[in-house]
Amino acid sequence: MKLQTKLVFSLLAGAILAGCNSESSSEPPPETQDLQIAFMPDIHFHDVYGDFQDGSFDGLENSISGQGATIRTMKSQLNSTRLFNENYFAMIAALDDIAARGIKYVALPGDFSDDGQPVHMRGLVEIFDQYSREHGIQFFAAPGNHDPVRPFTQPAGKSDYLGLSGKQQGIWSEGAGQCVPGSDNSGQELTPICTEEVQEWGYRDIMDILGGHGFTPQPEYLYFETPYSSAEARSHYRYEKALQEAGYEQRQYEICYEGTGGEYKTAGQDYSHCSMVPDSSYLVEPVEGLWLLAIDANVYRPKPGSEGGPADPGGYEGSSSAGYNVMLSHKQQVIDWIGDVVTAAEKHNKTLISFSHFPMTDFYNGASEDIEDLFGEGAFQLERMPEDGTSKALAATGLSIHVGGHMHFNDTGVKSYQIDGKNHTLFNIQAPSLAGYIPAYKLLTLRPHNQVEVETVIIEEVARFDELFEHYQEEHRHLTEIDDPGIWTKEVLESESYYQFTDWHLKELTRLRFLPDDWPLDMRLMLLNMDGEQMLIMSQIETDFTVCQLADVLDKPLQGCELESNNGDLKQFIKDWRAARIQAEQLALDNGLLLSDFREWSGEELAVDFYRLRNADELAFRDIDPERLPHYQLLSDELRSFEPAVFMNNGQDPNELSVGEVFKTRFDAMFLIMEKFATGQASDNFLIDTEKNTITDLIGTAERDVLQ
Repeated sequence: MKLQTKLVFSLLAGAILAGCNSESSSEPPPETQDLQIAFMPDIHFHDVYGDFQDGSFDGLENSISGQGATIRTMKSQLNSTRLFNENYFAMIAALDDIAARGIKYVALPGDFSDDGQPVHMRGLVEIFDQYSREHGIQFFAAPGNHDPVRPFTQPAGKSDYLGLSGKQQGIWSEGAGQCVPGSDNSGQELTPICTEEVQEWGYRDIMDILGGHGFTPQPEYLYFETPYSSAEARSHYRYEKALQEAGYEQRQYEICYEGTGGEYKTAGQDYSHCSMVPDSSYLVEPVEGLWLLAIDANVYRPKPGSEGGPADPGGYEGSSSAGYNVMLSHKQQVIDWIGDVVTAAEKHNKTLISFSHFPMTDFYNGASEDIEDLFGEGAFQLERMPEDGTSKALAATGLSIHVGGHMHFNDTGVKSYQIDGKNHTLFNIQAPSLAGYIPAYKLLTLRPHNQVEVETVIIEEVARFDELFEHYQEEHRHLTEIDDPGIWTKEVLESESYYQFTDWHLKELTRLRFLPDDWPLDMRLMLLNMDGEQMLIMSQIETDFTVCQLADVLDKPLQGCELESNNGDLKQFIKDWRAARIQAEQLALDNGLLLSDFREWSGEELAVDFYRLRNADELAFRDIDPERLPHYQLLSDELRSFEPAVFMNNGQDPNELSVGEVFKTRFDAMFLIMEKFATGQASDNFLIDTEKNTITDLIGTAERDVLQ
């Protein structure tokens, strides 16, 4: 289906899903109606004015604040999918917005810290304590793969703090291996600093310091339980009993290399490398009628040959790519507990909202296979995608609404299944990160009649967001002096708002990391050397000129190319190009466009728009030039009519591939992926009806009909 037709159809449909649960819940209690909960995943908090209590690092003196800035380099930020520094100010701006709205409940679906370092965890809790004290806000944290990085505290640090004279400054904890005298890169880096302030805390320390913000029952909570609570504690709730059973030692389970241990071991199967690890999942009732289910979806699988436990913190795989696919096999007790919680919520007439760090459904709007075909296996973090069987197993628990993070995407996923004769629908709300494009949080409002309104609150203006720019100026001068090949664009520092700064972050991330790392060489060759006019011409070309010959002309050698001379072929290619240009010119006129207008955008700008759509879904159209959209539409239509003779990633000899066929095949696939990114469920402001299992766009088709 064509991009425009499919998108318009999707928007006009209002994103309504059919189907009903066979067992609908009764009306929630009045206390929960119009209650609001903010969800802020992936803050990746880094205390830019953190106090190294051992005096090991004073930071860089900031002329605006008068404090010592403990920050990471801009080069590091612009090569990462998350900001490290400015999100400090963005989090404060978001909390100010939440306080101004009178919201009292804030859920943190993981990666609230950037690797659980003591110096930054203290700063995070100080801010939470302040907003709790001054505004009565209650925080409920669930861990992500960055908090903790491993189940137990381990030596760590970073090589890319910003030091004096714009140079890179390594800061490491004892035992990390980098605490050695001397400097690297011929003086380009400074002597490493050694301090325990940057070790990576495990569960014990993180749960302890954040105990008052969700992980531990509080006197004001009406109810609190964990997967390990006793039947007595559940049936006769008392704060003292809940506190006793929520202790760190009581929240342990056995995990083995092969799967969940303990009573979940399968008879006759061998289990190895088993150890006891913490699980911080909990259920809390902060106000009458509302149950918040904080799921610890981290799975740290033991490594073969490891001893595990606090003495061997490195003996576990990371949790980043595990998610719910591995939860089903290695954390079965939590999956079973989720089903029990759903049953109890229905029995006691509670409104249940769940959250965790990892997504429960597809977050690429069905584009996964297309992405793998074009970019290769494992591209675009496809290993993080929940399998359909995983989503089905989660829906089978009866869970209805889940808010996730991890991907830093704005997206809505809906999965419906018939299981044992009953309809189960799972709504997965992917909340974006404040540490990237588009910076926002999700606001859920509980409405009457089993409805939940979801709003995406974008944080555009952030006070003091440019307070650290003076230090980046010095860094840029240093990188210029040493002729660093990865130097970033200085215009980043001309950003007039935090929103614009995050857009620059995405642009630079595309240029410095995504294009070099993710895209096929031949496709990248075209993207970086063509504008829109040349692309429309290429969509019309019939030529025998090969990809290798084009690379040779552009002096951009491609792997596997063997050329001697192409002078004769080049002359023919020029003729072919001129003929294609005439066709492209007429094609543009037939569609009310001018070919010369296509020259206004480059292939690199197209790539940035690709990532805008991937990250922000429908919100990306705020930043995609509307004059470009009909150009993209025409290109998509033309390429969709092409019958490909070239198949991606099948080992064909680039010396034999026609440049026209390669362009048409690859860019057809790219536009198809963009189409799917743009045509998912409503993701900005919408209404979920958990009784009817519908999702309704509240923005209106006129505003979302962006490609007409």
